[in-house]
Amino acid sequence: MRVGLTYNLKKEAEAGVPSDFYAECDEIETVESVKAALLERHEEVVMIEADEEAYEKLRKTRPEMVFNMAEGIWGESRESQMPAIMEMLRIPYTGSSPLTLALCLNKARAKEVLSHYGIPTPRFVVAESQSLEVERHLTFPMIVKPLFEGSSKGIKNDSIVSSREELKARVATIVNEYKEPALVEEYIDGREFTVALLGNGRDLKTLPIVEINYSCLPEGVNHIYSYEAKWVLDKPENPLNIFSCPADVNERLKKAIENVARDAFRALDVKDWCRIDIRLDSNGTPHILELNPLPGILMDPNCNSCFPKAARAAGMTFGGLVNAVVDAARERYGI
Repeated sequence: MRVGLTYNLKKEAEAGVPSDFYAECDEIETVESVKAALLERHEEVVMIEADEEAYEKLRKTRPEMVFNMAEGIWGESRESQMPAIMEMLRIPYTGSSPLTLALCLNKARAKEVLSHYGIPTPRFVVAESQSLEVERHLTFPMIVKPLFEGSSKGIKNDSIVSSREELKARVATIVNEYKEPALVEEYIDGREFTVALLGNGRDLKTLPIVEINYSCLPEGVNHIYSYEAKWVLDKPENPLNIFSCPADVNERLKKAIENVARDAFRALDVKDWCRIDIRLDSNGTPHILELNPLPGILMDPNCNSCFPKAARAAGMTFGGLVNAVVDAARERYGI
């Protein structure tokens, strides 16, 4: 089979955009490692960067299947762009539909769907300006995030706020810097986990749960997986000992975490794979923080990339992980 690989390369942020603008995109080493993994099982890999030339490249080359890891660059539904193009061209691809990707990138819309199905998620308000009286609806402490971003973009050490003044300042920063609304959530400070899921329907399986252990962070650093924790404090040459996999949880909690992750996967109609972030509230109930239907996959074990970490704990190689995603898509399409 001749497969395509759609991706976005990480670049230096140009003037006029936030410094973390390209944080969701991949380094060339990651793209090449996925290409090598695909070549373990497939005759040819067609490389297609998700830029303005991507439509023509796909139309002319017409791969039999595309491994999609393109995050998109512009727009609040940017992750939907490549899947929409491939659906127009009737080219099968891995991962979720344009609708699901758009919903999951819009954190508020995803949480509305979760709430509709009774799936626990922290209470929230969307703030389009600093004047909105969020504290009338939520209880401090709160956490403030950009509404349409991933990879911890805009989530800084000062994103946890405990007063009206801090809240207004942080909302203003998000609105002014990212030119988008802020998602304000009630902050829950229980244990945090991330769950990698692979497959569809009855074949959906959860890989070993990863726990994020914030006790290793320097004193004064808030216990969130912030931009500083992910990209500044954590380096491949000196990785933070922040993750444990499999997580040290009893069977009851393990089942509760896996079940809420599966429920979220199905509620948002996710396909093939996803990584879902979860925190426990004061009663020990798992709450969905967000879904990542285009999860990052760094091959280097020294890079704290959670989906490959969970796959290794399950006995899978990096190539096995990448091709398992392709297999899930092939089965879904009946190829």
